[in-house]
Amino acid sequence: MTDFNNKINVQDLGDNSNTPQDFYDNFREKLNSVEQFPALYTFKFILKADADKIEQVKTIFVHPSTKFAEKESSGGKYKSITVETFVTNAEEVINYYKEVSKIESVIML
Repeated sequence: MTDFNNKINVQDLGDNSNTPQDFYDNFREKLNSVEQFPALYTFKFILKADADKIEQVKTIFVHPSTKFAEKESSGGKYKSITVETFVTNAEEVINYYKEVSKIESVIML
């Protein structure tokens, strides 16, 4: 299970890398330093309350262990989606983030 005291937020990785590969290398290193794989990993996303975009996010996570939780913003314009799923290594976490990043207007936490 993920230790929330050591949780990595994508925003915390900074923007001082020269290439996307530098960013992912840094992220992989941090994941491997705080997570023990295989594990249940928690992803969090914010997106417009658009059923189609929410479904696009959900179709990426197909492992049988996957659980989703949704919360609507107070104005109803946005939704946060929490996804808990089984991952075997840091590369799998990164691949999930890469797939979700292809969906327009998704904020990854």
